[in-house]
Amino acid sequence: MIVEGRYQEKFELPFTPGMEICGTVEALGEGVSHPEVGTRIGAYGGAGGLAEYTCIAADRCVEVPDAMSHVEVAAFLVAYGTSHLALERAALKAGETLLVLGASGGVGLTAVELGKRMGATVIAVARSEKKLEICKAAGADHLVNSETDDIREVVKALGGADVVYDPVGGDQFKAALRACNPLARILPLGFASGDIPQIPANILLVKNITVIGYYWGGYTVFAPEKLTESFKALFEIYENDGLKPHVSHILPLSQANEALDLLKNRKSTGKVVVSI
Repeated sequence: MIVEGRYQEKFELPFTPGMEICGTVEALGEGVSHPEVGTRIGAYGGAGGLAEYTCIAADRCVEVPDAMSHVEVAAFLVAYGTSHLALERAALKAGETLLVLGASGGVGLTAVELGKRMGATVIAVARSEKKLEICKAAGADHLVNSETDDIREVVKALGGADVVYDPVGGDQFKAALRACNPLARILPLGFASGDIPQIPANILLVKNITVIGYYWGGYTVFAPEKLTESFKALFEIYENDGLKPHVSHILPLSQANEALDLLKNRKSTGKVVVSI
């Protein structure tokens, strides 16, 4: 969507894709003292990652644990960072039911994993049995095949959803909304389907549902310190509790277009990493 100019954040052409990176600091701009030259960092730049060198604001960079590989770091920040703050904003509590749409994708899998660690019952929705098996391995309690199952009916039969995590939009959002319990919270955080749903206010009213608009990248503008705090917390969980990003493909820079095609054609699970 970013490459096609259909994402909420648009970059002036020409630009280099690649939202998040792991690399080593080679040089500092004027007035910048940290992170020091030679430091291995992870960073969310929004663009510029598919290159040998990129320039990123210092406050978007975070030092990474020595135990994390370059590939793990490159697959970690956006996926885990998005879900960590999203579930915090939704105030997910132990014992509640979390419905994750697009659950086999980069952010979806981390929502399954973190939601389960928070004590929720997790319902994962994905497009095939193979993808659902990956969700199960990440901790999902119940699996819904979006190609063959009626999301609304299956989720209602399982007791309904208290929190909905939705990076998909479209018809899946509509089905999830109708499967919400009273006082549920629903998080639209992306529209991978390409369809931005319109929300019927009467359903919100009848069930006292809260819709929480959530754009993780926006924190880089209005509260970058929240991202830094989140990354530090997630790195602690990584070191103490074994978080491990799921990477389905690692390709060289010469195959960057093929890497983007894997995402566009939904042939990946978790993250796709381009190695420089």
